[in-house]
Amino acid sequence: MPFDKITTADYMPAFVEGMKQQKVEIEAIINNTEAPTFDNTLVAIDKSGALLKKVSYVFFNLSSADTNDSIQAIAKQLSPMLSAHNDDINLNEGLFKRVKAVYTAKERLSLEPDQLRLLDKIYKDFVRGGADLTPEQKTALRPINERLSMLSLQFGDNVLADNNAFKLFITDTADLAGLPEAVKATAAAAAKADGKDGQWLFTIDKPSMLPFLTYAKNRELRKKLYDGYINKGNNGGSTDNNAIIAEIVNLRSQKAKLFGFENHAAYVLDVCMAKTPQ
Repeated sequence: MPFDKITTADYMPAFVEGMKQQKVEIEAIINNTEAPTFDNTLVAIDKSGALLKKVSYVFFNLSSADTNDSIQAIAKQLSPMLSAHNDDINLNEGLFKRVKAVYTAKERLSLEPDQLRLLDKIYKDFVRGGADLTPEQKTALRPINERLSMLSLQFGDNVLADNNAFKLFITDTADLAGLPEAVKATAAAAAKADGKDGQWLFTIDKPSMLPFLTYAKNRELRKKLYDGYINKGNNGGSTDNNAIIAEIVNLRSQKAKLFGFENHAAYVLDVCMAKTPQ
């Protein structure tokens, strides 16, 4: 992947083209006049969206590791588009009919273990994506999915903003007691880069925070740093996540009930080893 040749302006056109290509591939599966088989339905679904997956891997890894205002703006524009695209696939009756036909006949198909695993996964993904819901339930599901995608994105942006905003400057060498020389040197370089030459800067990024929590003897400063870490998104103002959390919990509950589960935990654990919250 020639990462040095990718610009921020390349992402949205690539996502749009990726969704366009997958839509054509999905339509070809639905309109196939041959009877549904493992190859012409399950394998075809699994192979669809190659460009979209490729772009997504690059973009979302970048946005989680080295984001900026432009990347975050693209993510906000992209989120409802991807939500709608995924729902268009998961809620397509014709596509699920073909998947279900193969799934129902799986005992007669002499499939290999890896093929059975793929069949089982895709079928369950469709069911948990809403394919078996009533038309009314499907209509109710779409705005929930779209809103959840936006809220999750905003939640992460708020946490990142609070993370980047927190800075603990130390001016008294006594407050550095216990810290290894290498840690102090790194903190001094960080402070100098931030315009505070002669001071020491500690942040709640793990490489800065963990050595301080491990070695610093000043308990109050350790607490201040740790509180900054655990209270990301919980400081009031424009980056506060409390209202977002409440809305996410409410929407997850609504979604779980659409699928016949008592709560979100039951919906999540249904495909896990535990199976139930109990």
